[in-house]
Amino acid sequence: MSNPISGICTENLTMQFKQVQALEDVSVCFGGNQIYGLLGRNGAGKTTLLNIITNRMIPSSGRVLIDGEPAFENDRALEKVYYMGEKTFVPDTGRVEQFFNWTRSFYPNFQMEEANRLADAFGLNRKQKLKNLSTGYTTIVKLIAALASGTPYVLFDEPVLGLDANHRELFYRELISNYSTMPRTIVISTHLIEEIADIIEQVVIIKNGRILLDQSAEEVRRMGYSVSGKAAAVDLYCEGKNLLDTETLGGLKTASLLGSPDDVPEGLEVTPLDLQKLFIRLTNA
Repeated sequence: MSNPISGICTENLTMQFKQVQALEDVSVCFGGNQIYGLLGRNGAGKTTLLNIITNRMIPSSGRVLIDGEPAFENDRALEKVYYMGEKTFVPDTGRVEQFFNWTRSFYPNFQMEEANRLADAFGLNRKQKLKNLSTGYTTIVKLIAALASGTPYVLFDEPVLGLDANHRELFYRELISNYSTMPRTIVISTHLIEEIADIIEQVVIIKNGRILLDQSAEEVRRMGYSVSGKAAAVDLYCEGKNLLDTETLGGLKTASLLGSPDDVPEGLEVTPLDLQKLFIRLTNA
C-alpha cells in the first residue's frame, strides 16, 4: 500500500502466537490529525496491534512506519507516539509527580504545566505513591500523562478502565479540549462504543485479526438509520428491509436498519444509525 508523508502505517502485519494467529495481513494507517475509534471484540487483536506499533511486540511478518520511517528499534520515530496501555513500566513505589518527571525524560515535549492542571481537575494528589492509588486514579495518572505527552500520536487502550461516570465525562471533555488546542492523531481502543460515538472521526473495526472496516464515522453512519414510532407502523415499515435491531417500550418501537431511508411514512421519526448496533451486527456476522 502507498504511505502518506505523515502518519502511523502498518504494512501486512501478521502475528502468530503458537497456534493462535492474533493478526493476519493487517495494513492500516492512523494519521491526518483525526480521532480514531479502534473497535473489536475481546481477542480481536486490538492490543496486539497497538503493542506492535509501539515496538513492545515484534510481528511475525510485516512492518510499521511512523512518518515514513521504520519504527523497529527507532527511538526517533517511537518518541512521536505515546501509548497509554495497561502497564506504567515504572516502579509503583514512586509518587505521581515522579511519574510525570519520568515521562518527561522520555518525551521532551511533555507539558508539565498541563499535567499539573489536569491533576487538579481530576482531584489527584501528586504527592501520593502510585501503589496507594485506587484502580480509577491509577488510570487517571496514565490518562494525564497521555494528554500532556506533547506527542503527535497518542494511543489509548481502554482509557476509562475503573473510572466512575463523572471522571469518564471529564476525560472525554478534556480530550476534546486538548485535541482542539493541539490537533494530532488520537487512537481510542475501547469497548464503550456508545461513549465515543460522537467523538471519533474515523472508525476502524478489527475482527479475528483482520481489518473488517476502515471508514470515516460519517460514512459509517450513512450505512444505516433508525426509525421510531408506534410499534405496528414500525413493523410494517421494516418488512423486507435489512433489520439490525429493535427496541420496544410500551407501544413505541425503534428499529435500526442497514441501507438508506426511503418512503418513510408520516408518524415515523428517522435518526442516525447507532454505531454500537452496527458494530455488533458486523462482528457477529
